[in-house]
Amino acid sequence: MYRIGVDLGGTNIAAGIVNDEGKIISRSSVPTGAHRPAEEIVADMAALCHSLIKEADIPIESIAAVGIATPGVANHDTGVVEYANNLPFLRFPLAETFKARFPVSKVSIENDANAAAWGEAKAGAAKGTHRSVMITLGTGVGGGIIIDDKIYSGFNYAGAELGHIVISCDGRQCSCGRKGCWEAYSSATALVKMTEEKIEECAKQGRETLMAEMAASRGKVSGRTSFDAMRAGDEAAREVVDSYLRYLACGISSIINIFHPEVLSIGGGISNEKENLLRPLIPYVREASSVSSEGAEVDIRIATLGNEAGIIGAALLS
Repeated sequence: MYRIGVDLGGTNIAAGIVNDEGKIISRSSVPTGAHRPAEEIVADMAALCHSLIKEADIPIESIAAVGIATPGVANHDTGVVEYANNLPFLRFPLAETFKARFPVSKVSIENDANAAAWGEAKAGAAKGTHRSVMITLGTGVGGGIIIDDKIYSGFNYAGAELGHIVISCDGRQCSCGRKGCWEAYSSATALVKMTEEKIEECAKQGRETLMAEMAASRGKVSGRTSFDAMRAGDEAAREVVDSYLRYLACGISSIINIFHPEVLSIGGGISNEKENLLRPLIPYVREASSVSSEGAEVDIRIATLGNEAGIIGAALLS
């Protein structure tokens, strides 16, 4: 038997057939067209799944379940998306609507960050553990919490918004409307802003920085700019990265102090820095985390499933 995982994003719908080992054996995607009515988006999701099984020559009877990773508040008990900020879902019966177009025995839904954390727990960086946390460093800061082999999402399915813990009262403006959220300091968006501010500061001081040259040659500042310049020996870039890492460590240490998971994995675009991220980050985290018993430190790792975490996690929901 196989499962299908659908990762519904604001830009693309990705889906994959997943085997019993948690491996994707066939994958495809289509544009979301998020401005359209919900029913049209679901029709494309179902059509994508029909196309996948046809190309793989797998009968629908061999699909044990379909899991859907969706943005927003996803009630996994009822299959209803209560609300999604960038999709036309408001108390929308996603599971039921999808199942009418792709009739399998079970359709499950889960918030996309939670599904990615579940994927890492079952088939990725935290495989074999019972308590783990995953954070994603992308446009925002997302997260998912696994406690005793279950996704934790709060009584109202809106929990685990880790990017919106506050690390600086009345600090930087966050996109959620509050000030000082961790996301405003540790997302890729925040790193870009910090890099741009440092470039502007250096220009006013008459201080040279490779970050300005890299931004000019590449046409923009990205999450890589400060790390690339730092590796080339640029002191201003080192200051940006060090500041970013301290903010990142502040949030991670708070999460560890609350949950003390066996593994905390880091995904998202910034995680592509791998050891260049972990090596200086971990000492800052250890410094700020509460004391653990000897030999029982939380294992901080880079997530391993990359962009497939949502598909795999969704597929393994049931």
